[in-house]
Amino acid sequence: MFPSISLAQEIGLAVLLVAAIVWVIGLGHMLWDSRIHHPEPAAPQGLPMIPAQRGSVGHPMESVELTEAEQQAFAGLIRTIPLH
Repeated sequence: MFPSISLAQEIGLAVLLVAAIVWVIGLGHMLWDSRIHHPEPAAPQGLPMIPAQRGSVGHPMESVELTEAEQQAFAGLIRTIPLH
C-alpha cells in the first residue's frame, strides 16, 4: 500500500481507520435516534432505598417546637411564596 511504512504500520492504520468509521457511524445512529424517538416520561417512582413516610405523626426526634414568633414568621414566609 504505502512503500515507506512497514506492514505492521499499515495494519495498524487500517484498524484505526475501521475503528474511526465504526465510531462515526455509531455516533450518527445515536444522534439520529435521539432526534426521532422521544420516549414518554415514565411515572416517577420512589427510590427503593428511601423508606416511605410513616404518616402525619413522625418520630418525636423529627419534630421541633416553634415559639409563637417563629410560627408567625414562618406563616409570613409561606404567604410570600407564589402559588400558580
